[in-house]
Amino acid sequence: MYVMRHIVATCVIALGSLVAVPVAAHEAGDWIVKLGITRVLPTSDNGTTGKDIVPRGIALDVKDSTRPSLSLTYMATRHMGIELLAAAPFKHDIRGNAPDLGGDLGRIGTTRQLPPTLSVQWHFLPEARVQPYVGVGVNYTTFFDTKPTGALRDLGVEKLKLSDSWGLAAQVGADVKINENWLLNASVRYIDIKTRVRLDGTKIGTAKINPWVATVGVGYRF
Repeated sequence: MYVMRHIVATCVIALGSLVAVPVAAHEAGDWIVKLGITRVLPTSDNGTTGKDIVPRGIALDVKDSTRPSLSLTYMATRHMGIELLAAAPFKHDIRGNAPDLGGDLGRIGTTRQLPPTLSVQWHFLPEARVQPYVGVGVNYTTFFDTKPTGALRDLGVEKLKLSDSWGLAAQVGADVKINENWLLNASVRYIDIKTRVRLDGTKIGTAKINPWVATVGVGYRF
């Protein structure tokens, strides 16, 4: 994650050096729409489930996904913004590792999810060309179109289900103003996402996805 933060910071600094025209400050009552690309990167250890199936369980590995995203920010004051993040459905492969079944099971399932996130942001420098901010908020993630594949299907599993999740979210980012209306944006979030895993209706454990969510995009203020 250190590398990701370094990349985002470098991009913001580089983009800021490209703009040289006067820009207006964010003001109370402004709306900002941002279109971008968002990558969801689950943490490397997503939990062990299925100890009722095999003694040492199945270690889960939820893979990354990238999709277009959209956010809408309302500036309640010059410093405080309220942002809603939405995106096209993310699709994740789920891999498994079970020592009792020979180790790597490959892809054992797939799922799609939508993670709308509502955050309150504090913008430190509303008049600056490069405007850093931090945010905290709440996330709701709904999982759908979840299917067993590979080894799970071989074990006779017909239905895989992941429960919806509520969790906290933290954010750090920056707007790089191009002119009075247009800006570039980069941000990184950490989101608490935990979901109950069910096979054919039976709960077998909890998957801890807890992803880092990186976004870059362009915004318009009106």
